Amino acid sequence: HKTHPLTHQFICDHLQTRNSMNLPPDKVNLLCQYDNEKKWELVCDQERFQVKNPPSAYIQKLKSVLEQGGGRKVQIYFKRRVQESTQVLRELEISLRTNHIGWAEEFLNEENKGLDVLVDYLSFAQRAVTYDMDSSDNGSFDEKSVEDLTNSATNSPTHNSPRSGRPFTTRKALRYSRLLSQKNHLHLCIMCLRAIMNYQLGFNQVMAHPNCVNEITLSLNNKNARTKALVLELLAAVCLVRGGHEMIIAAFNNFKEVCGEKNRFEKLMEYFRNDDINIDFMVACMQFINIVVHSVENMNFRVYLQYEFTQLGLDSYLEKLTVTESERLQVQIQAYLDNVFDVGAMLEDAEAKNTIMEHLEEQQEQNTQVHIYLSVYFGIMPHYAHHIYLYNSTIEIKASPVTQSPPPPPVPAPPPPPPPPPPMSVAPPPSPVPGRTGTVKTGERNDDSVKGKKPIKTKYRMPLLNWQALMEEQVAGTVFTELDDESVLGELNMDVFEELFKSKAQSAPVDFGTLKVKVAHKASSKIALLEPNRAKNLAITLRKGGMSTAQICTAIQTYNLDLLNSDFLELLERFIPSDYELRLIEKYEREGRPLLELSEEDRFMVAFSKIPRLAQRISTLTFMGNFSESILLLKPVSKYISKDASVQLKSLRHRSCCLKLGLLLDMKSTDRKLTLLHFIVSIIQEKYPQLHNFHTELHCLDKAALVSQDSILADVRSLEKGMEVVRREYFQQKDSAVLTNFMSSNGSLLDSVVKDSKTAEEVFHSVVEYFGEDPKSTPPSVFFPVFARFIKAYKVMKLLPSAHITSAYIILEIRDKNHNDKQKKIILHQVSLRNYLRNQPYIRADGARRSAKWKPAQQLPVSSDISL
Repeated sequence: HKTHPLTHQFICDHLQTRNSMNLPPDKVNLLCQYDNEKKWELVCDQERFQVKNPPSAYIQKLKSVLEQGGGRKVQIYFKRRVQESTQVLRELEISLRTNHIGWAEEFLNEENKGLDVLVDYLSFAQRAVTYDMDSSDNGSFDEKSVEDLTNSATNSPTHNSPRSGRPFTTRKALRYSRLLSQKNHLHLCIMCLRAIMNYQLGFNQVMAHPNCVNEITLSLNNKNARTKALVLELLAAVCLVRGGHEMIIAAFNNFKEVCGEKNRFEKLMEYFRNDDINIDFMVACMQFINIVVHSVENMNFRVYLQYEFTQLGLDSYLEKLTVTESERLQVQIQAYLDNVFDVGAMLEDAEAKNTIMEHLEEQQEQNTQVHIYLSVYFGIMPHYAHHIYLYNSTIEIKASPVTQSPPPPPVPAPPPPPPPPPPMSVAPPPSPVPGRTGTVKTGERNDDSVKGKKPIKTKYRMPLLNWQALMEEQVAGTVFTELDDESVLGELNMDVFEELFKSKAQSAPVDFGTLKVKVAHKASSKIALLEPNRAKNLAITLRKGGMSTAQICTAIQTYNLDLLNSDFLELLERFIPSDYELRLIEKYEREGRPLLELSEEDRFMVAFSKIPRLAQRISTLTFMGNFSESILLLKPVSKYISKDASVQLKSLRHRSCCLKLGLLLDMKSTDRKLTLLHFIVSIIQEKYPQLHNFHTELHCLDKAALVSQDSILADVRSLEKGMEVVRREYFQQKDSAVLTNFMSSNGSLLDSVVKDSKTAEEVFHSVVEYFGEDPKSTPPSVFFPVFARFIKAYKVMKLLPSAHITSAYIILEIRDKNHNDKQKKIILHQVSLRNYLRNQPYIRADGARRSAKWKPAQQLPVSSDISL
């Protein structure tokens, strides 16, 4: 064996070898990934491969069988030639499958015309089968005359082509044909055609040949179930190619005429019902029926083919096959049922769809009307909100003399701006005061739009109509200028109208005392510096604290944690003055205004802003208040991980890969009665009794499983940052006894917690790596629960009787399993469309109505590039 030369010739030889192998694109990509050594071995193997015979040799031998004469010498040697042709067909099929693509192209070229020879040979070999079928229908073969046989032969469209030198209608030719069919030549011919169709050139020639698909279809009359199954698989593959379905339908029309069927597919259904012993044929037949019916795109034609098989009794026969034990047949039957069109159900769905569409149109129309109503409503809301504001102002002015309260003293500060108009969602105006009447205007505008017309006064509040008022220049010349509202209202009984159509939202009478209090409250407003919502929240916070402004500020300056709890400090931290608020306070003080004019919240904010280093002080107080609680929470958690769980696991005398312990309950015995954990428990009880109570050595697994290591580290870093803030504050104010005591008593405590957290992290990482896991992807919440669940399952298994199994039973079970595995036959199938159809049922992805048991399967694409 010589090494490969990295030359241009080597690359060319490899490309030539690859092109001659007729590989699909995925196999070509895999071949390109080989290294140079494997490529060189492939080139050397191709050079050592010798073609046994040229294509012309096989073609000549097949022609010699077809061109036999009628002499006695030819009759004597014909049987010997039949035996030779059997070997020729076998070698031809092997050559078509294994030789390079150039050999197959030479076999199919215009000079050799190998496909025509094979089709003629197939037609000649199955001639006797067709005549035997006619004999069974119309009499025995011996009772027919030569003329009858001749007429029967010439009636077939596919057998009517001129073939000189071949007297097919003689009795000797029929005997020769029957001899060929008995030697299984039909099956070999079909296998040769399958090998040809694996090439793109050969497949195109088969599709273009006028009689090839017809002769393959006529081979269904063969008595060999293997031949019929192979034929149906080829026809199913052709049916999925573009233009193939039409050819299959035409072929079965020809089959109907040649075989004298009353209905198309009649013989196929007869074979399907009678050959119920051969499962492979039934699977292939069911698969072909499914594809030929449901691969067509025209839904009407699809329903027609479906009904055609229903008339032949397919549906009733499939109901009988529901009890079959063949899983492959059940898969194909279920695939056909999943693809079936239920026309009645589809009609119901169409009617339901029409009903839903009508309902949807009604809902869309109502939705459009609602949008129009909302647009009109929001359009007129500002107008009515302004009128409500004016109405309320008028009531306040009229109510002010009734209170008889002295006028308020003049305020030196400028008066506050007038209140803004109410928002869009303001309520409608209240009902009139008792003794008065309300007013309903005839549009958005008042009586300026229609001159000389007064507003109509009503007793109750009436609903508003969603219309748009006309402009003043639009009213002139319309019918509204000619209407006399007063005379019409005098003739009508409007009291009944108002009782019937009054609005449900009738407000209570106006209380003048309420108005008095409201006006007085508004008059006593003070200057506000804070934003209203912020001032409101600050007032709530101060009420929760229950202390005055001076007490709060003094407690902050002296670090008095007895008066300031942690919750109150967290609330105060939100109200640290911003830069903008500090500028407002500074401006107010610079103007020399008195602080009494400010609200209570603003005065607190002024005093709050005077505390030096306010943010640092509050952070220090918050940290000092929460320090003890944080330490109490962190110390035992670190202990669970470092000293208890991790160290105890690492010190176990017998260990296992931890994350695989969960699989002990999943792996079951052959009879599905025992798990691997059963076996382990029995082994421990039998061989290692000292490990029976190993779980007593582990104490804190449950607590360690609840720990989040990332949270611990984050809390420790937060404590370190907080202590650094306290330390800086201590350097700023060393005379503070509170800070001095805190630093002296808690500094060493924090150092011990930091040390414990680092130790816990290191110990946990070591024990995780010790068990072969990655610390980055295995936190304590994942690592420790595995052992906890295992110990829990182990305790349960110890109490079960099935745990006390013997080793002999286990050994016997393993031997039985190995014996059964040796009895199984492993059959390697070529990756092809024919085998793909055998393993994957054909299920469409269109809008057919599926059954309740439908399970999605992979849809087979329709393409012109297939491999059989």
